[in-house]
Amino acid sequence: MHLSDFVQRTGEWLKGTGSNSDIVISTRLRLARNLAQKPFPNKAKKKELFEILSLIHGAIERINLFKDSLFLKINELDNVDKQFLIERHLMSHEHAANPEGKALVVSREEVLSVMINEEDHIRLQVMQSGFNLNETWNIINAVDDSLSQTLDFAYSINWGFLTACPTNTGTAMRGSVMLHLPALVMTKQINKVLSAIAKLSFASRGFYGEGTQASGNFYQISNQVSLGQSEQDVIQNIHGLIRQVIEQEEQARQAMLVQNRSLLEDKIFRAFGVLKSAHIISSQETIELLSMVRLGIDLQVVKDVDRKSINELFITIQPAHLQKIEGKKLSSSERDIKRADLIRQKLGGR
Repeated sequence: MHLSDFVQRTGEWLKGTGSNSDIVISTRLRLARNLAQKPFPNKAKKKELFEILSLIHGAIERINLFKDSLFLKINELDNVDKQFLIERHLMSHEHAANPEGKALVVSREEVLSVMINEEDHIRLQVMQSGFNLNETWNIINAVDDSLSQTLDFAYSINWGFLTACPTNTGTAMRGSVMLHLPALVMTKQINKVLSAIAKLSFASRGFYGEGTQASGNFYQISNQVSLGQSEQDVIQNIHGLIRQVIEQEEQARQAMLVQNRSLLEDKIFRAFGVLKSAHIISSQETIELLSMVRLGIDLQVVKDVDRKSINELFITIQPAHLQKIEGKKLSSSERDIKRADLIRQKLGGR
């Protein structure tokens, strides 16, 4: 399998299936692990980083769930390739920086991925479509158990799994759920919801996680505390909070349909019309318009395009994806033209 194989398809998490997939785009769990008796990546020398990389890669190759996976050394990727992987939510900006001794392993369906020697020796990720915490946990737990049979993890009876960042110590698990919340934004309830989330020690971020602002009415909600909680505690807390947010979004959508249906439908079809006819369009404008069309699909106002197609467009219209599809580097203006062309093809425009 090669990186180019990912260009013409999108990952499992974008299929638009699973529980509450009209509001929840994806469910993701991450585990941070470090090898005992080995320095953390930020303190390790180059030779040590490559030794750690070899040990972890060897352990991963023994796991059936990683059969036919893609192994990438970060220092062998160009800037477009690295941005491509970031856009697909398979690795972080931090992992792309200072690439020596770093690698990424990705399963064929992109459900599983492992960043090796990012902030920690191992950043294991499982990502699924829809609201699916329990199955996501079962997968990541099975992989973690398999790795622990070969690798000796740094662990303290008092503190749990030891990590480079103290806030991850404990279970070293972070769960995040990507939600599409256009009705809460349009009814100006979103700030109240985000404020309540923050008081419960949860973080809300944009489409690309930490350090990004919300765009396209997408919000990633994740736990901030793992110390002193079991994995099941973390999962239950996330589940309870996300369930409340889903209910509030559902109520806001129904209220808009009852109170302002004509205005709502007008906004949806205007957005759809622009996307189907534009010949030059920026990524930011595209994301905002796609958000409205996706809402229209979920409310059964738009019926001639499916949710999966819209989900895929959120990723394929990003800069690195456009350049990988075209097979060459593109200027900003060339990307705006290519983006509009791609959207028209996907939506049956002119």
